Amino acid sequence: MIKNKRQTGFTLLEILITVLILSIGLLGLAGLQVSGMKSNHNAYLHSQATILGYDISDRMRANPGGTYAATAVYTVDTSVNPYTVSAPATTANCSNTTGCTPAQMTNTDINQWRVDLAEQLPGGMGVICIDSDLTDINPTPATAAADCDNVGTSIAIKIWWNDARVAAGTLKLITMNYQP
Repeated sequence: MIKNKRQTGFTLLEILITVLILSIGLLGLAGLQVSGMKSNHNAYLHSQATILGYDISDRMRANPGGTYAATAVYTVDTSVNPYTVSAPATTANCSNTTGCTPAQMTNTDINQWRVDLAEQLPGGMGVICIDSDLTDINPTPATAAADCDNVGTSIAIKIWWNDARVAAGTLKLITMNYQP
C-alpha cells in the first residue's frame, strides 16, 4: 500500500514568488510615474516660457512709441551673460494720472518681463535682439552674446531656463520671432 505523502511549504514558496513579481511590477509603475512627472513638468515650463514670450511681444505692440523697429529700445544688452544680470533697474512709476513716456514704459516692460522670467522659470532669463538665425542649437546664453548677430531684420525673443529635472544644469531654450 502506497501512502500519499503530503508536500509542505509549496504554498509559501508560491506566495514569495508572487510577492517578488508584484514588487518588481510596482517598481516599474513607480518609474513610469516619475518619468511622466518629469515630462509633465518640462511641458509646463515650456508653456510658461511661451506665455512669457507672447507677454513681451504684446507689451512691445502696446507701446507703439517704443517699438523695436522704430527705436530699438526693447533690446536687452546681449553682450552681457543674461544669467549674470542681477535685480532689474528701477522703473518709472507709470500710473493712469502721471503717464509714462514710451522709453519709460519700455524700461518698465523689460524689467517686469525679467522679473516674471526669474519668478516663473527656474533660472529663467531672456533677451530680445536682432538675429538672422533663429535656429540656435546651443541653448547657452553666454555663448556668442546669446547667439544674437544683429544682422537682418528678424527680431528674436530668446528665453532660457534650467531644467534640473531632466539633468542637473540642463538649459532649455525657446526662440520666438517678433513681428511688429
